[in-house]
Amino acid sequence: MRNRRLMLSAAVIAAGVGLIPGLAHAADPVQPTKSSKPDADGVDSTPDLTEVGQQKFSSPAERTVQFAPKADAKSKAAPQAQDVAAAADPTVGLSGRGTSARGVHIDATVTNPDSTLLSLSVEWGDGSTDQFNVYGSETVPLQHSYKDIGYYTAKVTLSDNLGARAVNTMDLWTLGSDFTPHTPTRLLDTRDGTGAPRAKVAGFGTAKVKIEGNAKIPAGVTAVVLNVTVTNATSSGHITAYGSGDDRPTSSNVNYNAGQTVPNLVIVPVGEDGYVDLYNRSGGTVDLIADVTGYFTHTTSSGYTPLAPSRLVDTRSGLGAQKGQVPGGGTFGVQIAGRNSVPASGVTAVALNVTITEPKSDGHLSVFPSGQQATTSNLNFSAGQTIANAVIVPVGQDGKISVRNGAWGTTDVIVDVVGFYSPAGEGAYRPVQPERLLDTRGDDNWDSGPLDDFGYAYIPLGHDRSHETSWVLNTTVTDTKANGFLGVVPDPNTVYAYENDFASWPPAPTSSTLNWTPGKTVPNLVQATGGPDGIVDFFNQSYGTTHLIVDIFGYYDKS
Repeated sequence: MRNRRLMLSAAVIAAGVGLIPGLAHAADPVQPTKSSKPDADGVDSTPDLTEVGQQKFSSPAERTVQFAPKADAKSKAAPQAQDVAAAADPTVGLSGRGTSARGVHIDATVTNPDSTLLSLSVEWGDGSTDQFNVYGSETVPLQHSYKDIGYYTAKVTLSDNLGARAVNTMDLWTLGSDFTPHTPTRLLDTRDGTGAPRAKVAGFGTAKVKIEGNAKIPAGVTAVVLNVTVTNATSSGHITAYGSGDDRPTSSNVNYNAGQTVPNLVIVPVGEDGYVDLYNRSGGTVDLIADVTGYFTHTTSSGYTPLAPSRLVDTRSGLGAQKGQVPGGGTFGVQIAGRNSVPASGVTAVALNVTITEPKSDGHLSVFPSGQQATTSNLNFSAGQTIANAVIVPVGQDGKISVRNGAWGTTDVIVDVVGFYSPAGEGAYRPVQPERLLDTRGDDNWDSGPLDDFGYAYIPLGHDRSHETSWVLNTTVTDTKANGFLGVVPDPNTVYAYENDFASWPPAPTSSTLNWTPGKTVPNLVQATGGPDGIVDFFNQSYGTTHLIVDIFGYYDKS
């Protein structure tokens, strides 16, 4: 069958999506010549995603602080000692869990042997209070949504007409995490011994990257943004990034061939010991480099706001920069604040897709805050290569970022904005244990072979768009047969339309997520949006077939 599709249902995370990654293609896209009506060919599968940070909270009944009732207002006499003892019996045990980025649920289990009428009030720790009546012993379900993510203390009080009788408190925190930008800083370089012994990582070995306490990164980090680069590889393989102490996932973050230098942005959970593990899944040795540009915590900082992808810079046409290739060693500034739907103030960091095309020599590209120096790299490239990489970078105080060509030869640079972080942003990050959603080489979700030329796979990632979440995915193409690019776009169809065979052919993508040449394996991070029914399309914009791998790492949730 020429037009192959994939259908996955991620209903286990009931949320919509709100950002599509856009990375400028180096050449004009070729329009598909196939039927305008796709025939849905795929399987239904619900991935069992495991959230990171899905802690449960509790404060047992034994922690209840009891109060003797006050004197009766009519008799003006205090109760007798035995009456006080009897009246001190009520207790309340608390157990809770997070339900969304800012939502929590508490079960208040009241034990009241006297079966008298009590008033239960809950102070949520943000100035709001709810009150209920309790008859005898029962469990009262309590739900609340906080305006801001963070740590809170909930206080539950049982009272009667004489005043407070019993109190219990419980510390809790929201599931969502806010983003804090960090000046691009190298945390690991096995070539010179930064952050690890000066030695290549052995085949099937692991490099541990210290996150908490490193480069002034605080404790309590839930996830970290790293640009991971593989170099000096002696054989083909891939790197898997995951939280130290967690089960090693089957997902991949950076795929490489022998002799290649390959970077990729990763957003990875941090282990309870404050480390991230980088596992070399190959028989050969590699050097690894990891640069941090930000991290997520349960402390209010910057939330994410997705944008429709739009072009900020294209040196081929002179958009946003001087027309013509960037000189070797040259640097140019890019205005971020106040452009392309980015607010004029309050922006702390920006999410970009950056493409290098037609470079005249091998080299690297650095993207960094305005007013600072380039100390890390974001893209590594070879002469003549077109390559893309996702970038999350702090914005300088003047609202700008800087881009430096670290090669001796000239190159064209394309920059697209896909979202930004700010204190006003509502999108809080919820990391999940990395999991593979699709592998066209053959897995439980796909048995139809590689994606055909100008074919696409579709994945429903959620049906509730009220949460406006953006899905953090890693896409990888391999065994590519011709030049091409991958387009990741929202699908205008519904799941019902696919199930009943009347879905229309989605519009062809006008931007690319990653670019390839024949025989290459190329990865790139994407923060993807779905259409009205939460479906995301993955287009093979090429005259040849390609295999596609999609892994999920988390999502943004504003609920």
